[in-house]
Amino acid sequence: MSSWRGAVLGRTWRGALTFSAVTALGFLSWPMAGSNAAPAEAAGASPGVEIGPSGLPVPRFVSLKSSRVNVRVGPGESYGIAWVFVKPGLPIEVVQEYDNWRRIRDADGAMGWVFQSLLSGKRTAVVAPWAGKEPRPIRTKAKPDAAISAYLEPGVMGKVDRCQEGWCRISGSKFSGWIDREQLWGVYPDEDID
Repeated sequence: MSSWRGAVLGRTWRGALTFSAVTALGFLSWPMAGSNAAPAEAAGASPGVEIGPSGLPVPRFVSLKSSRVNVRVGPGESYGIAWVFVKPGLPIEVVQEYDNWRRIRDADGAMGWVFQSLLSGKRTAVVAPWAGKEPRPIRTKAKPDAAISAYLEPGVMGKVDRCQEGWCRISGSKFSGWIDREQLWGVYPDEDID
């Protein structure tokens, strides 16, 4: 069995604004995705999820496409940069859409705006970023009593290959296996992924 250490979630702060200052500004002055979105039930999405102006569900998980992504305090290049993501592939939750900008939330709960072309539909997840240092097992099968193939430390990122019945198959450069869906950030509790 092997154990893999996670890296910091790839965020560097920039400018005079801190996270608390950014969140204190609020973003509710921009139209919410729901202001011109169709109810999800009409499009076959889950209850409580809306279809945004892009035609995609809001909220939804995506990942960072680029190794350098500026996160801004508002939806436009004229808004200041709050921080910069420097790790491609990180899972990000899109919580709002405005024109070509997406309001996103990361695993730490920090929110800001990113230009949509810097996001990818590829699904990734972070292992239990809230769990301190206790490693989480990944298993050979989607069963709680299946053999353990590796232990992943909190913060390790992997590609989500599929999710079903409370388990997700994730993989990275030196690991692959099934993990309890509740141990991941980047997948919704009731979401199935093929």
